[in-house]
Amino acid sequence: METTRTKQVYAYCRVSTKEQNLDRQLNAMRQEGVQDCNIFADKQSGKDFDRINFKRLVRKLKEGDTLIIMSIDRLGRDYDAIGKMWKRLVMDKKVQIKVLDMPILNSSS
Repeated sequence: METTRTKQVYAYCRVSTKEQNLDRQLNAMRQEGVQDCNIFADKQSGKDFDRINFKRLVRKLKEGDTLIIMSIDRLGRDYDAIGKMWKRLVMDKKVQIKVLDMPILNSSS
């Protein structure tokens, strides 16, 4: 008998330095209904994707899951790298992405 996996909703939050505060992003994710255990956050530059919690999140994401981010720049600073990561998540892993401050970017089923 095959078991059906429940689709999960995850969130990713990031600020560039340890001094910056994640509260605004965390509160927005909670308002979206994301459980705390499914919120991943880094206090690190967005120059690349070599961030511990982002890598943990990507490993956790499965087909049909949804990833919520506050804005596209929370993924990173390099738009070429963001485009490649977006393709990896949406096309390869088949994850839906929801961008709170720019819904036009939302991927769809």
